[in-house]
Amino acid sequence: MILITDSGSTKCDWIVIDDQGNQLHEKIRTKGLNPAILKEKKLNKIIRNSDELMQFKDKVTHVFFYGAGCGTSKPRLMLTEILESIFTNAVVEVQEDTMAAVRATINHNNEAAIVCIMGTGSNCSYYDGKKLHQRVLSLGYILMDDASGNYYGKELIKDYYFNNMPGDIKVAFEHKYNLEADYIKYNLYKQPNPNAYLANFAEFMFLNKDSEYIVELIKKGIRVFAKNMIFQYKEELKTVPVHFAGSIAFFAENEIRQVAAELGFTVGNFERRPIEGLVTYHTNEL
Repeated sequence: MILITDSGSTKCDWIVIDDQGNQLHEKIRTKGLNPAILKEKKLNKIIRNSDELMQFKDKVTHVFFYGAGCGTSKPRLMLTEILESIFTNAVVEVQEDTMAAVRATINHNNEAAIVCIMGTGSNCSYYDGKKLHQRVLSLGYILMDDASGNYYGKELIKDYYFNNMPGDIKVAFEHKYNLEADYIKYNLYKQPNPNAYLANFAEFMFLNKDSEYIVELIKKGIRVFAKNMIFQYKEELKTVPVHFAGSIAFFAENEIRQVAAELGFTVGNFERRPIEGLVTYHTNEL
């Protein structure tokens, strides 16, 4: 029995398949398991509090976990040890979420491509058909994560407070969210997962895409992301496509294609939920 997991900072999806690739249970969802942000006790609690997962804990033989915050050795090792302590009969493999995006978006196992993630956070890597290459080490949501959910949340809140929003958009924004300064600061500085809190605001953009302000905001983030991340791979861009994974990328596909045409790179596939592509990949590997 195989457990395949795709985790961001906001949510984590788990799918159980048998040795023939048949799905044995509907998709299980827990809170996000980002070991670069959450402490060991919290990670353990989130997993063990899922009764749906616990019914399989002694039956699972392999765990393939792909997650945000797993790109460096210390958090990856911590999460590996937690999973091994829970799924005691399983071989555990923990990889960064970028590899999930690669395996979910490429057209075949040996395809070379630049693969981007735009969800709660963002990232970009080059896959040469065998190995993953990353030229920028992520420093997290405060310093990086351009064109991510938390990036757009920050931009929306700043534009609201700096009075850079059109009047009608400002009114709609006020109606949808609690924008009291103390409430925002409490969630940013006193609560866990401030990046996920910020990302919740991104939904507003996609509900108001008839606004020129919103469309330009989306494009601005994509341009910054392209400059800082995609164009780290200038030579590779000449010959390979750029694939995208994550909900922000999925809903901003039109704007991504427009910016790509403007900046001169080739757009490939879009995958909203990498977990679905991962099931196909691991089934083919059985």
